[in-house]
Amino acid sequence: MSPEPESPSRPRLFARGSFLEHSRTAEILRAETTGGLLLIAGAVAAIVWANTPWSDSYESLRDLRVGPSSLHLDLTLGAWAADGLLAIFFFVVGLELKREFVAGDLRDPRRAAVPIAAAVGGMAMPALIFVLWNLGGDGALRGWAIPTATDIAFAVAVLAVISTHLPSGLRTFLLTLAVVDDLLAITVIAIFYTDELDLLFLAVALLPIGIFAVLVQRRIRSGWLLVPLALLAWVLVHESGVHATVAGVLLGFTVPVLRRDRSDDRPGLAEHLEHLIRPISAGVAVPIFAFFAAGVTVGGLSGLVDSLGDRVALGIVCGLVVGKTVGIVGSTWVLSRFTRAELDDELTWVDVLGMAMLAGIGFTVSLLIGELAFGQGSERDDHVKVGVLVGSLTAALLASVLLRLRNRVYRRIHEHESRDDDADGIPDVFQGDRPHPS
Repeated sequence: MSPEPESPSRPRLFARGSFLEHSRTAEILRAETTGGLLLIAGAVAAIVWANTPWSDSYESLRDLRVGPSSLHLDLTLGAWAADGLLAIFFFVVGLELKREFVAGDLRDPRRAAVPIAAAVGGMAMPALIFVLWNLGGDGALRGWAIPTATDIAFAVAVLAVISTHLPSGLRTFLLTLAVVDDLLAITVIAIFYTDELDLLFLAVALLPIGIFAVLVQRRIRSGWLLVPLALLAWVLVHESGVHATVAGVLLGFTVPVLRRDRSDDRPGLAEHLEHLIRPISAGVAVPIFAFFAAGVTVGGLSGLVDSLGDRVALGIVCGLVVGKTVGIVGSTWVLSRFTRAELDDELTWVDVLGMAMLAGIGFTVSLLIGELAFGQGSERDDHVKVGVLVGSLTAALLASVLLRLRNRVYRRIHEHESRDDDADGIPDVFQGDRPHPS
């Protein structure tokens, strides 16, 4: 007896979806909250593992060397994460920076003035506080730049979790500030944390970067051409003594943002590559870096107290929590006080204070600068990790409390407007009687 033909409408368990699963996964990983949560998960996993009886196995994994020694690429897994995988993250950062300067908010100097001033103040004040904490000549001042960086993935993830009615201008302000912050942090790494510079390798590195630039300017998207050139540029920059992540930024800067046909509304090459690579950056590169960078053996409450007894750790905590807040709010106020620059109409100074606290979450780049300043695995590097973790967590908690309160205020305003629209059908918000969110 022949089997009964299967009905085409009969559902199947685990049937193939309407589109490829990797596309589904990629879309999830492009969400800013997903990247932030994966970063947190990687850091938590490392901290937990490093503080169990099996902490030796974590250190052995982190310090395992792989790669060809003939090319000076026999690096530890931790170094591969910091130098290699993080270059992918910085390539995406380079694309974002290029897009913002060419077609985004930073294109208009008047609109860019406030977040630029906020970013500069938000880096200068933490550095000053760190220096004041660590005057003494024991080598601690080498870490002056550690509390200056904002982790945009972490900060945006926190903002997305706590924000339901906050003005969209807050997120725009945070993103623009973080873009400028990233540019300044990259400059600091390239200038102040390059110990030995080999100009020959650096000059040769310009060749693959130049060829990469020519190809992308011609809108050539072939991975078979671009990826080998990017890898070669990374190797040469690494050999030059400049931190290899700078290669990612330089390559990102070469990618054109606008299309040759301005009437074509399809995304440009920079947006296309960012869309393509962001899942790898957010879902693989940054979480793995966090996993290998955040694993510090605290040793319980007494160990935490001992780590925070180091002035380096205290300088980082104060820089992230106090320095970022004072620097961002202060520079923004000074600019608005003495120029024509103004806050967005829908924002108040309390909102800026909350954003400034949120910008005190310094994780990815702060941990990277800590390793560059004091050496991976050193005792002081462990204290740096404790300082970054404690400072970032404190900043996140304080910002969450304040912004949740602001979120309630804006929710009440929204409910008031929805309930009290006049009978003429014109919302109150357009009639000048909107309650001010103070």
